[in-house]
Amino acid sequence: MARIKVELPEHFAFSTTIPVRITDLNYGNHVGNDTILSMIHEVRVQYLQQLGYGELNLAGVGLIMSDVAIEFKSELFYGDEVIASVVAGDLSKISFDLYYKLEKRSGDATQLVAVAKTGMVCYDYSKKKVTAIPTEVVEKLKQTVK
Repeated sequence: MARIKVELPEHFAFSTTIPVRITDLNYGNHVGNDTILSMIHEVRVQYLQQLGYGELNLAGVGLIMSDVAIEFKSELFYGDEVIASVVAGDLSKISFDLYYKLEKRSGDATQLVAVAKTGMVCYDYSKKKVTAIPTEVVEKLKQTVK
């Protein structure tokens, strides 16, 4: 069976720290895959806020996540802190991808926990249809791509 492979860029535009909460654990006593997706959502929202936007107001349009790919690399446990990084890439007329790297601190080093990519499509919720990425958003995203 073919496996998903996410090719990460070298540089990331934004990073934040997300603590692992007790409610993030599953019956295996480690972080579940649904929590990794929630962490990706959190870092995306923080990244957009840092750019002056939100998922429902990206310079007047909304966003829909059209797809997601996640590679799980190692476990997370209660008390771990995740360093979540994100950067935009692959801009088209109506969409762009976001790349994510989740790491945990392990002493003085970091250990890769997961890598992911989400496809983000600009959407006009009032018209119920996809729409072009606003020009100002394209310019801001291009400034953060390394």
